Amino acid sequence: MANVVRDPKEHPDAIIPDLSQPNPVVSFTRQDIALVYGSHWKQRYFKRVGSDYYVLPAQWDVTHQIWRPYFVKNGTDWWAPLYPPDNMKRPTGPLCDGCHSVNYDINTKAVTEWNVGCERCHGPGSQHVAKPSMNNIVNPARLDFVQANDTCIQCHSQGKPLKNPINGNYYDWPVGFQMGSKLQDFWNLDAPELGKQTFTHFPDGTAHKNRMQGNDFVQSVMYERGVKCFSCHDVHGTENDNLLIKPANVMCLECHGPGSPNGPHTTTIEQHTHHTVGSPGNECIACHMPKIEQTIADVNVRSHTFRFISPAMSKEYNIPNPCTNCHKDKNLEWATRELDSWSNVSPWRVGHF
Repeated sequence: MANVVRDPKEHPDAIIPDLSQPNPVVSFTRQDIALVYGSHWKQRYFKRVGSDYYVLPAQWDVTHQIWRPYFVKNGTDWWAPLYPPDNMKRPTGPLCDGCHSVNYDINTKAVTEWNVGCERCHGPGSQHVAKPSMNNIVNPARLDFVQANDTCIQCHSQGKPLKNPINGNYYDWPVGFQMGSKLQDFWNLDAPELGKQTFTHFPDGTAHKNRMQGNDFVQSVMYERGVKCFSCHDVHGTENDNLLIKPANVMCLECHGPGSPNGPHTTTIEQHTHHTVGSPGNECIACHMPKIEQTIADVNVRSHTFRFISPAMSKEYNIPNPCTNCHKDKNLEWATRELDSWSNVSPWRVGHF
């Protein structure tokens, strides 16, 4: 997270694709790029004009190793119709930079540093650096679960500031929020409209748009029970996928497992999943965190409601479900029959929701 935004002049290896190769999608050169954003799923390129940055009109799809156009169309984000239909008239300050920097000043457009630096999650640190103490720095681990989770939700969510526009600009991040404050005093999460597909949510309330882990998580039983984002993730870095503290199944089974009051209520995990040990279908995240939230093209990230979406929900509301997402050669009727044959699964949940 501390290296999402990089200056290619300081880090020549930051730009992934070979810009010396012509491509009809790419209308800019290496010299136009002031900052590079991303390297895991996609990479975008910011051009500096005066004191502002603008996203150039092509992005690199890291998974497929191809160029794709970049432009936010009306109907795909709430702010799109409020800005001219031109990338070079949509500055990143109001739309991006507040989450990809420390202390972005909306008046001067200056930052303390780019990326998610220490102060992004721990608050002002000068006093702490001068005289380290538990009392002059914010430690999210010592906050209640709501404020602790707001550490991540401030940026891993879709929403709007309570006051918008600000000085004539519409902002897509919680202007004014600092660690230790209440996020609800600065930010409204985009809420689902149950039964309706919106540009952020499926009709059941699960997100389908990227950067909505917070919108998902606050709906979950895990959140209600006081689980924190950093109960599972360590943003300081790990060797596991998605900065997990431990591999996914190991993490899940520390709180869940056969005989646990939290479930699953079976003798073995295989009896619960009906998939063999070592298979993708035996992973907790396969069914409870399906990859249904788009990040670029057909590359998706995982849902964080932890709900199982049944084939019946797919049939009723056209929501993707983990069964046919994995078994792509099968249909909803097959998936429903399979679940009906599992004696340890409630028929009320399978047949309905």
